[in-house]
Order: sequence, then structure tokens, then C-alpha cells
Amino acid sequence: MNFSAFDQWLSDRPARPELRGLPRFFTELLFFGLKEARACLFAGLFFLAVFALPRQGVFGIPRYDALLLIALVIQLWMVWAKLETWDELKAICLFHVLGFLLELFKTSSGIKSWGYHDFAYTKIGTVPLFSGFMYAAVGSYIIQIWRMLDLRVRHHPPYWMATLVALLIYGNFFTQHYIGDYRGYIGAAALGLYARTTVVFRPFDKVRQMPLLLGFVLIGFFIWLAENLSTFFGIWQYPNQLGAWSAVHVGKWSSWSLLVVMTFTIVTYLKHVKERIHIPL
Repeated sequence: MNFSAFDQWLSDRPARPELRGLPRFFTELLFFGLKEARACLFAGLFFLAVFALPRQGVFGIPRYDALLLIALVIQLWMVWAKLETWDELKAICLFHVLGFLLELFKTSSGIKSWGYHDFAYTKIGTVPLFSGFMYAAVGSYIIQIWRMLDLRVRHHPPYWMATLVALLIYGNFFTQHYIGDYRGYIGAAALGLYARTTVVFRPFDKVRQMPLLLGFVLIGFFIWLAENLSTFFGIWQYPNQLGAWSAVHVGKWSSWSLLVVMTFTIVTYLKHVKERIHIPL
């Protein structure tokens, strides 16, 4: 499939002012779904490999190592096919590094929030290198959907405040093991900070809008669902899942939503949209 041509087709649809009522609703819903699916290209292909690869690996390559190779191939193909720019690739690499550092800490001795129990050659400590791509997939989605839906933001909070909240979110993932989990307070700060913030987007030919906070929560929910599937297939496991699988605690949904807030903040900088993020009223 020629994704570049598909992207062009999605973005160059002629206006259809005659569409009203249910025909307009279903047309906009269809194009919104197509653009969402296209923005999930990296995440979709990567997690398809996560769920499809057998636990024993393929062709003598351990599963974790095969997933790393597949993620690298997908990423390089997207740049080669001009579905991502080099600047966007740099941003995704940053998400990979931040995610991998978090994985190293969370699986370290004395913490062990979760664990990767299969063998791999490409492990640092107990963490396989492919794991950072799970965080990069979130960054890739936000970068892609920004372009696909022609995203704009109204009433974005001051950047120093958004940056401070993002740093507190990331820092709390580490410090919660030593000075307490302040996720609730940080979440409340994020709620207040983005309470007036609205995302403006164009699914078809008309501009629509939604609260940015709703976007954070929805993306966090779908990541939580993906995490449940990943633990079910034994990609990683929490301590309470070692005997028999059980659903990931719903509290992780809030953690993922906060991680989306942090990711969104980084994307607003690394996509160089700071100067045009505000829309005059």
C-alpha cells in the first residue's frame, strides 16, 4: 500500500457542504477513524508483532531480540517512505530513551514493579532494548495524529507550567518509591492547568473541537488496554501475574494518562509548533 498517496488522499478531500445530518456524521466518523488508524501505523505494526511472535522466538532468534529488529525495520521504513521526518525520528528516539530509563529503574533490584522473564541477547540489566519502543509508539502516534488531523490548541497553558508538570510526572515515577506517590496531586495540577485547553482538529472538511483533557484520558485508556494484552501474552508481567494472568489494575490508566500529558508536552516543542499553537479567538 502506498501510504504517502493515502495520506494525500485523506488530506485533499474536497469540501462537501451539502452533507448534513446522518450522512455528514458517518462521513466524518469514517475519516476520523481512517486518520486515527493511519496515525497508529507504527504502534499497530509493532504491537501486531508483539502479539504474533511465539514466545520461543523465530528462526532461532529470541522473541525480545526479534521485536527489537522488527521495531527498527518499521521505524527506518517509515522514514524512508517519508511517513516520518528525521526531526520526528529524533523525537521518537527521545521517547525511547526516556521510556527505557524508566524500565531500567522499575525492574531494578529492590523495585521490581514488573519484569521481563524471557531470555534475550539485547538486554541491558534485565530490560530488553525493544521495550523503549513501546513508549516511542505513543510519541509516534501523537506526532502522526497532529499532522493527520491538522491539530491546533486553544488556551494552551504557559510553557513553563506545562514543562514543570511534565517533569513532575516523569520524576514521580522514580521518587514514588522513596518519598511517596504524589500522582493524585500532580494529576489535579494537570486538570487545573489544562481545564480550559481545547484541541481543534479537522476529521473531514469542517473543524471540530474537544477538551484536551478528554484526549489524554482516552489515549491513556487505549494504552492500558494494550498493556493488558501485552501482559496476557507474557511480554512482561507484574508480580501478581506470575501464577496466573489477571487484568492490570485500573489505577495504571491514570499513570498512562499522565504519561500522555508528558509526551504531548515534548511533542509541542520538538515539532516546532510553539509559535503557532495559540489560535486567536
